[in-house]
Amino acid sequence: MQQLTSLIEKPKGRKQLESAVAAFVLCLQLTLSPIIPSAEAVLYSPETKIPRTGELALRRAIPANTNMKAIQDSLEDISYLLRIPQRKPYGTMEGNVKKALKIALDEKESILSSIPSELKEEGSVLYASLTDGKDGLKNLIESIKNKDADKVSVGLASSLDTIAQLELLQAPGLSFLLPAQYLNYPRLTGRAIVEFAIGKGDSSTFSPESGGQPRNNAIIQVVLDGYSAPLTAGNFAKLVVDGAYDGVKLNCTDQAILSDTRTVKDKGYSVPLEIMPSGQFEPLYKTTLSVQDGELPVLPLSVYGALVMAHSEVSDEYSSPNQFFFYLYDKRNAGLGGLSFDEGQFSVFGYTTMGRETLSEIKSGDVIRYAKLIQGQDRLVLPQQN
Repeated sequence: MQQLTSLIEKPKGRKQLESAVAAFVLCLQLTLSPIIPSAEAVLYSPETKIPRTGELALRRAIPANTNMKAIQDSLEDISYLLRIPQRKPYGTMEGNVKKALKIALDEKESILSSIPSELKEEGSVLYASLTDGKDGLKNLIESIKNKDADKVSVGLASSLDTIAQLELLQAPGLSFLLPAQYLNYPRLTGRAIVEFAIGKGDSSTFSPESGGQPRNNAIIQVVLDGYSAPLTAGNFAKLVVDGAYDGVKLNCTDQAILSDTRTVKDKGYSVPLEIMPSGQFEPLYKTTLSVQDGELPVLPLSVYGALVMAHSEVSDEYSSPNQFFFYLYDKRNAGLGGLSFDEGQFSVFGYTTMGRETLSEIKSGDVIRYAKLIQGQDRLVLPQQN
């Protein structure tokens, strides 16, 4: 999994020649390239092509109403505009929010009709919060007009969270049919949350929570995404329900925290490699993506705390039946555009959403005290239930 780069020392004269050529090429590029305004430069940067947090990746992966996605896209652009250090383009931000609010008001019937009848009341409350609530779109416009970047950031995060909740109500199940040959696998037809309790394998402790005492155990929560990886997430959820990971030791590298396979041997299903490409409506199976050709996954590996299945020992076309890892993304070890060298090569099926700061403290020999499914068991379909 780890990529290695050979370091070859070059003769001094050759280094000087290469430096001169590189400088000439750079000057030529700067001369010929069109000047892009700072706001657009942020939006067109390779860094913005894939989500950089688990929360953002999970939000984008929800198969929801197209109007909600349009509102979401318009607001997410503001997140990038806020990163501009000086002279933030508040006019552009205001235009984005007004566009989102217009869609929300004009398409109210379409948005709410996409929600199942038993969830309509909850959906109506969320819709009202999005448009008129304390941290809704109308108040967000006022914060932008006041050029209060902190309030804009808080209001934006709240609005996007409300949007995600509405979208989850609109997406009660899978938006595609699984291939017939995979119907005998466990599958997750939505979202689920798994809680891990991690214990130290020696006498050391985890850092204390704010104002607390050092901890012998740390809690981590991950969200499994069955919308994009139903088989992989389903197999993992079943293993958790069966208690397969309780007492399992962890092994660490610079890039990952891996589960030890010895105690879970012969458990789990040999699930085919499962990756949902961006812009597609169903996953690819037994196929990797070519990042060099512009193919990117809906659930990227290049996110700190990504939850991933290792490859099968038999074939890279399959994931391991039971070995998983937390990916410790580090931009310093990434390739072009900040992408992991292994992007598009593994089945990513979730992200760490609570306890991310604990991952860096986990060492080889630490133990999973327990793993339990605390939400989403109703979305887990087992083979005998088909």
